[in-house]
Amino acid sequence: MQLQDILYSQGFGTRRVCAGLIQQGLVTVSGEVVSEADRSFDPSGLNFTVQGVAWTYHQPAYLMLYKPAGTECSQKPSTYPSIYTLLPSPLRLRPQKGPVQGVQAVGRLDQDTTGLLLLTDDGKFIHRLSSPKHHVPKVYDVTTKHPVNVGQIERLLSGVVLDDDPHPVRAAACEATGTHQLRLTLTEGKYHQVKRMVAAVSNRVDGLHRSRIGELSLPPDMSPGQWRWLRPEDLRAVGYAAAR
Repeated sequence: MQLQDILYSQGFGTRRVCAGLIQQGLVTVSGEVVSEADRSFDPSGLNFTVQGVAWTYHQPAYLMLYKPAGTECSQKPSTYPSIYTLLPSPLRLRPQKGPVQGVQAVGRLDQDTTGLLLLTDDGKFIHRLSSPKHHVPKVYDVTTKHPVNVGQIERLLSGVVLDDDPHPVRAAACEATGTHQLRLTLTEGKYHQVKRMVAAVSNRVDGLHRSRIGELSLPPDMSPGQWRWLRPEDLRAVGYAAAR
């Protein structure tokens, strides 16, 4: 694959811009300055730098973000900063593969919700994890306004009716982790589902954190606002196998 095409595929600009970066000596591959834009490399796992920015070839892109509070999962946020501002520009400028350019969040978290968020430019991955029929479990740690009681947990497990659906919505798992804390596992992704389910049992969510998707958890050394690439074992942990 030509080097200019490798840079273009990773979001470093148009093919003309990428060719210019190479010709100006601003790109190194495995420590060697390369000035021929049409020079070919095996892109798989290729390490290179562009204007001093170290990068590894990923096609497609899969990553996790520790979403902080006070951010919106939108390209055009209304009130709070966008989560996309937490990512390096190449991830936001990867060539368009659908209606929107760059990586996209797999589902959304409210602006005040923190925790694990996955992003990708692989449409099949987005569909696989978003579709209710695949039942990918998502675990939420909930802080409630009022004390948690056994009756509330039983109702969440047996099913509550939300105002937009006559069919009961059930938690796949639910347990109290403190006097005002719940750990709730859902396999659906309805709008404001956790908050509405907790409200349906006469309580209120004061804090919400998504800690796990499938068998994938946030690493203990990650801080809010940080991101990292997903590894093959991470993809398997969310029930997805894709050619890297």
